[in-house]
Amino acid sequence: MIPSPIHRKISLIIHAPSVPSKSGRTLPKLFGWNDPDRLVERFVTDMREASYGIARFEVVERMEVDEFPIKADGFRYDADPFAQLWRRQREFHQPDLVDYGSLLRQFDIIEKVTSGEIDEAWLMAFPYAGYYESTMGGPNAFWCNSPPLPDAERTRRRFVVMGFNYERGVGEMMEAFGHRAESIMTRVYAGRGPENDLWQRFTRYDGQHPGGSEVGNMHFAPNSARDYDWGNRRFVESACDDWYDFPELTGARRQVSSEEWGGGDIRLHHAWWFRHLPHVGGSTGGLLNNWWAYILDPDRVE
Repeated sequence: MIPSPIHRKISLIIHAPSVPSKSGRTLPKLFGWNDPDRLVERFVTDMREASYGIARFEVVERMEVDEFPIKADGFRYDADPFAQLWRRQREFHQPDLVDYGSLLRQFDIIEKVTSGEIDEAWLMAFPYAGYYESTMGGPNAFWCNSPPLPDAERTRRRFVVMGFNYERGVGEMMEAFGHRAESIMTRVYAGRGPENDLWQRFTRYDGQHPGGSEVGNMHFAPNSARDYDWGNRRFVESACDDWYDFPELTGARRQVSSEEWGGGDIRLHHAWWFRHLPHVGGSTGGLLNNWWAYILDPDRVE
């Protein structure tokens, strides 16, 4: 039986600076990039469907900011020079990393997480905004595709800050979330040993385990020969179907190729991958059979 939905309240923060020399048009409109709200809407729908209705994200506050976030070294872009840099595709500021402490303070993220007003924050901006795809804060926060947030331990619970780019699409948003899932599930199964590490088994692909692929990971489908090789038409033996019946893993295999996951489409591959994550009640070896519980709520991770 599929477990009850897990609701997560989101603070959506959109950095969309206006460009004075272009009649005040915002960066996404000036360059014809994607509409941030439409991206979020489609992402929320895709994740709900791929999780069998378990992942229920609700944007409870939305803030659109006409400014560039401050970098970790104190630098802040101006709109017209940034637009020129984008056209030249060079000389962007380094180091690129944003000042997360400044963002947390500006938008009262820690206070809102502590009070229960929100569960996590989603940052959305232009290329070279300096966001990690995902990062974690809170007590005993751990690696979440990036180092834990500094100075964010005074919340009573862990929280994740996602970083999205409206120049890209929903598929890239799903990939960022997938790397969050990979980090969290690696932590869940840490120290279990090769025989009991079901997460490592789930992520096997033919390049590392010839003839023994399962579902693969975000970058490698079961038959991928290299990073992002989601369109590989080569057939390999895979036990990917076995994960639909978790925790009953029989080891049954069949021939699969990219036709299974969209023929190279990033969004379709990632949706296929998410649908294979265990998503039923009960526990195995002391760990939940519903991996979404850990991915959506890192406080459940030991």
